[in-house]
Amino acid sequence: MLAVHAKWKDGRVVVDEAVDWPEGCELEVRPVAVNGSNDDDVESNDPAAIARWIAEFQAVPPLEMTAEEEAEWQAARQAQREFELKTFDQRADQIQKALK
Repeated sequence: MLAVHAKWKDGRVVVDEAVDWPEGCELEVRPVAVNGSNDDDVESNDPAAIARWIAEFQAVPPLEMTAEEEAEWQAARQAQREFELKTFDQRADQIQKALK
């Protein structure tokens, strides 16, 4: 079944277009994100919201690696960099062809 857009009006869901769904079929209804987010606090920039964000950020424990794990990680990063540099022109050509 296709999804349709609707609006909440006078305590009812009003769809924007006609639908041909079976009588009694179950629906899932939820608000669409406003400005890309349902969480107003994500976009707030008042001092209280900023303080909450900083506290949450500081509560994340630091990543701890052994010297061996860090060496493996750095080697993987270097290998990825070399791969990207080696294949850049080919990937750029593929993108150009796809956009034509």
